[in-house]
Amino acid sequence: MSDQPTATRSGSFQQNVALMLDRALKEVKLEPGADRALKSCNATLQVSFPIKLRGEVRTFTGWRAVHSTHRLPAKGGLRFSPTVDQDDTEALAALMTYKCAIVDVPFGGSKGGLCIDPTQYDRDEMELITRRFARELARRGFLSPATNVPAPDVGTGQREMAWILDTYKNLYPEDINYVGCVTGKPVDLGGMPGRLEATGRGIQYALREFFRHPAEVQAAGLQGSLEGKRIIVQGLGNVGYHAAKFLQEEDGARIVGIIEREGALIDERGLSVEAVRCYMNEHGTVLGYPDARFVDKGASVLAEDCDVLIPAALEGVIHKDNAESIRAPLIIEAANGPITYEADEILRGKGTVILPDIYANAGGVVVSYFEWIRNLSHIRFGRLQRRLDETRGEHIVSALEMMSGEKTPAWMRENLIRGAEEVDLVRSGLDDAMRVAFQEIARFRREGGRHLDYRTAAYALAVTRINLGSLDLGAY
Repeated sequence: MSDQPTATRSGSFQQNVALMLDRALKEVKLEPGADRALKSCNATLQVSFPIKLRGEVRTFTGWRAVHSTHRLPAKGGLRFSPTVDQDDTEALAALMTYKCAIVDVPFGGSKGGLCIDPTQYDRDEMELITRRFARELARRGFLSPATNVPAPDVGTGQREMAWILDTYKNLYPEDINYVGCVTGKPVDLGGMPGRLEATGRGIQYALREFFRHPAEVQAAGLQGSLEGKRIIVQGLGNVGYHAAKFLQEEDGARIVGIIEREGALIDERGLSVEAVRCYMNEHGTVLGYPDARFVDKGASVLAEDCDVLIPAALEGVIHKDNAESIRAPLIIEAANGPITYEADEILRGKGTVILPDIYANAGGVVVSYFEWIRNLSHIRFGRLQRRLDETRGEHIVSALEMMSGEKTPAWMRENLIRGAEEVDLVRSGLDDAMRVAFQEIARFRREGGRHLDYRTAAYALAVTRINLGSLDLGAY
């Protein structure tokens, strides 16, 4: 028996990414033929390996694509899904190159995947398969803290990263930086506090920054802040859950729709994201959730009236057949490639504002960068200055009390003398990265009298930041 990939879809995701890049390249001057270098992956590894399970030999196929090594290591997630194929893996690797460039993270772009349905295997079987895949990657130079660093993606998480880390350590025990061979690990194995929530948190920070720019908000046909905005989220996995939870609990947004595989929940008064998530964890579905209207054709809810639509699952959910019906004035792509090129053209024609995936969901790689730096420096963030900050805070409080002759309120005292925890520093760094990236995209899209959409501006900005001379164009 084999867990082999299904036939690739004609055109598919890879072509969509290439077409979106072509649109941006019209805004950037490149050497003749350099566009082909940007569209091609430096290397793609395909591995097939047999494992004996349940009394029979099963063969698994996986890929690791490296789009660019203009900076090292190449960085990108590792997904376990029955839909994984080489074309999508290479397209996702290219997105990682552009994504890292936009948020100014010094990584090249890579992506990997194993064609497998994780729900069909138990924990011990998944560990055996994951460790074998990791060995195949490591022995061929596609897993290393110096050259290629995976992270969680669809179908993988902290557990799989821990298995990969341990496999690499056993293969290369002399590598003192072995902990940096993957990111998204459990915290007690060298992971970074705040990494699990990072992509969803990045969506929140991106929307916050968008709503800090009244002219941009007005151009989208909206006004005011995030508070009270009606949001529909498609996909309540790790990214969708954290984005919706933070937007609801910290920004006062109203989650009026949640779309899942078996259907959707709608409540104009606002759904409790935490309650829906707990129900899903208990029942494995949103079917039967008591406090909302259930719609069995969940995809139709993409077209429901709302202020912000957040597609947070897989690619291609908004396509030429349903793009015209989308009513949300603002879409933020929490997933990779949720809008096809044809749909993007339709939505742009309608005036829909889209915050693209290569910017919006970059929170994961930003915090992965922090984790990788932490692993290579062998010291946690804040260790050297936290107590110093607390002491300075106490001096400030004492000075205020001496000058005013009054006791400082407890809440103010606590905030002034509290030294930053590591997770505080991570969130601060992520917030800064998302703010600055948005500002630079917004500036680029209007520079020189241009009136570009966010996606075109983001791609063009990424290309200008990639050192084409290091893409091996023969300039030595």
